[in-house]
Parts: sequence; C-alpha cells; structure tokens
Amino acid sequence: MDDPYRLLGLARGATDEEIRAAYRRLAKQLHPDLNPGRRGAEDRFKQVSAAYALLSDPQKRACFDRGEIDASGAERAPPHGFGFGSGRRRAGEAPRADDGFGADDLDSLFERAFGGGRGGRGRSRGEDMRLEVQVSFEEAARGAVKRVALPDERIVDLRIPEGFEDGQSLRLKGQGHPGRGTAPAGDALVTVRVLPHRFFQRTGNDVFLQLPVTLQEAVLGARIEVPTLAGPVTLSVPPGSGQGTKLRLKGRGIAGGDQYVELRLVLPERPEPELASFLEGWTPRHPFSPRKGGIER
Repeated sequence: MDDPYRLLGLARGATDEEIRAAYRRLAKQLHPDLNPGRRGAEDRFKQVSAAYALLSDPQKRACFDRGEIDASGAERAPPHGFGFGSGRRRAGEAPRADDGFGADDLDSLFERAFGGGRGGRGRSRGEDMRLEVQVSFEEAARGAVKRVALPDERIVDLRIPEGFEDGQSLRLKGQGHPGRGTAPAGDALVTVRVLPHRFFQRTGNDVFLQLPVTLQEAVLGARIEVPTLAGPVTLSVPPGSGQGTKLRLKGRGIAGGDQYVELRLVLPERPEPELASFLEGWTPRHPFSPRKGGIER
C-alpha cells in the first residue's frame, strides 16, 4: 500500500479531525455502491479505507511515523539486526551490562517481536481493527446489510439493526488483524455514520417532517399524500389548520416511534387578484393578532 498520508491527501502533521474529514470525503466519492462497475474506484476505496484504519489508530500511527511498521501495518525489521554489536561474543554468552544492552532489554525486545518474551509461546491475539461505514437515513432506520471493505481487502457483510443511530459501533468478531501463531484474530470495530435525509429528521425513535400546504388546504382542510419511511400514506389536514400545526402519524416512526408532520403554509407563487380582492373586503368575525404575546409590547 502507498503512503497513507498521500492516499488521503494529508501532511504528516494532520490532526485527527483532518484525517476523519479526508476519509469521509473520499469514501463518499469512491464507495462501490456509488460507482457500480468501476473497478478502479473500488480498489481506491479499499486503499483509502486501509490508510484511514492505520492513521485513525493513535498507536499504529505513532509506530508508522517512527518507521516501526510499514503502510500495511507489518513490522519493519530493526536496522543492523538485533544490535548485538560486532558478533565477537561467544555463542550462548549473555550480554554484559557495559555493552549497553542488558538481559532485561533482550526480554523486552522478544516481547515486542514475538509476543511473550523468551519463555512465551509466541502467541498473541490480533489487534482490533477500526473503521467507519456510511449508511443512509432509511438504512439506519429500517435496518440493512452493508458490504464493507476491510483494509486488507476482505469484503464482509455488516448487519445494521433497525433504529441504529449515528456514531454507534458494531463489532465483527474475528475480522480484525490476525493473531500471532495460533492466537485468535482481533475484532473489527465499525463506527456507523448516518447520512442526513433531505426531508426527515430524527429525535429518538420519532421522525419529523415539514409539509408544505396551500392556503386553501389549510383553511378548508384536505387529504394529502405524505411520505413516510414505509412509503406514502394519506394524511387528513383539519379545516382551519395554521402555520406550524403538528399532526401525528402513530407508529410511522422508527422501531415503533411516531412521525410528526408540521404544516408549513405556502402562498401562491404568482399574484391572485381574486384572493387579494376578497381579503381587502373581508372583516374577520373573530379578530385576532398573530403577534400578541410575541413581538408586540
């Protein structure tokens, strides 16, 4: 894999927020679901995901910056072997304190290199892998199965439960980095990012929608088709409904929640002389001030 900073278009001193922003931008452009049939985009998406997995992990990023691991996460061989000097020491002779490399140092080196020191079995559970996946508002609300490209180019299915919220994480057991020796692999921890919807907004399990209505529909009442997560339904607008009137569609929200429809009064785009003439001669039977208790003093 190429340099992860270069893949994300970042400098080495990039902040965590800059790394996240760069990944989200590129993931939107290159995600396989948005580029069907474009092999180059899919390959680039895998590379970008792998780069983000490395740089979003503080420990791995520090190791990469110090040159201890390469861009794929594999350990680099220490320069000049293990640093035992000129090799004149007799076989089996322990390092001396005045060599600048004691027995404790040797144990530490083997601990890092082989997992467990000289007396260990060379078994160490694989590290967890962290990545993000983007889902639509509907997929998070209703549940879905998403295909996820792991940094090592494996493709796995991620099941998004119904009602999943932005920022929550899912664990794919055993799908992380491989273990050392016969040790088990780590897990893949996937943070789910929910994309905003054009019309719907969410609070808890309730869904909110602003519905434009005409003056005639608001005054006289009407039956209007309204979008919901499960498809359009017919909503009865009571006569005399005003701007901001909220109507409830029971059970039409997320996981048993409700949907609330707030009416937004829209006047005609072009002049209506008859309407203007009527209003000029109209005297309300029950006069009122819409600004009473608000901006009036």
